[in-house]
Amino acid sequence: MFGLGTTELIIVAVIVLLLFGSRLPSVMRSLGRGVVEFKKGIQGIEDDMDTAAKAKIEKKEEPPKEAT
Repeated sequence: MFGLGTTELIIVAVIVLLLFGSRLPSVMRSLGRGVVEFKKGIQGIEDDMDTAAKAKIEKKEEPPKEAT
């Protein structure tokens, strides 16, 4: 991963904990909320696509109207 070994990653993790240790829980909470909102948005788009596809299929299955 970017040429970083295990030792370098551990050093970076320790530095991050020292710098952001007190704020880390709130940062992670915000990140989690962001991920949840992103998933909700993706699910909404998928639902819209499914609805549109079902409507298109139903429209094709309607029998043609007879002219009288």
